[in-house]
Amino acid sequence: MDVLSHFHRLLEYDAWANREVLASLRALPEPPPGVVRLLAHVISAEHVWLARLKETPPPFAVWPELSLGQCEEHIQELYVALAEYFRRDLPAALDRTVTYKNSKGEEWTSRVDDILNHVFMHSTYHRGQIAMQMRQRGLNPAYTDFIHGIRQGLVK
Repeated sequence: MDVLSHFHRLLEYDAWANREVLASLRALPEPPPGVVRLLAHVISAEHVWLARLKETPPPFAVWPELSLGQCEEHIQELYVALAEYFRRDLPAALDRTVTYKNSKGEEWTSRVDDILNHVFMHSTYHRGQIAMQMRQRGLNPAYTDFIHGIRQGLVK
């Protein structure tokens, strides 16, 4: 599998996993606020990184206050925007570097492929935190393991 195909697969996994978390929260009478806040962070951080890749202003703060409905809206919007970026700018941009400021105002330069790896790993990390927080409350979190998505044919 080439690098571009790998990133497309990670994009599909990420979008599926975000939708699964959203569905598990939607099924609850009252989703825990801290869990919704983590999902909002996952979505906004991905939007922030995409803005950095496109060298445009970020549309969100890194830790925004979003409702579950807003999370749902932005999950789909994010997938479409990332898929368009992949279609339009990859693979040519993979070796390119991007200079940006982080949320602390520090300037950094990173390769596009490193940023994409970070985005997907960062989101997976926080989805794990969501699962842990839900279990601590006696709730059943979404099963978002990559291999589960593959085995079930939900990620191609």
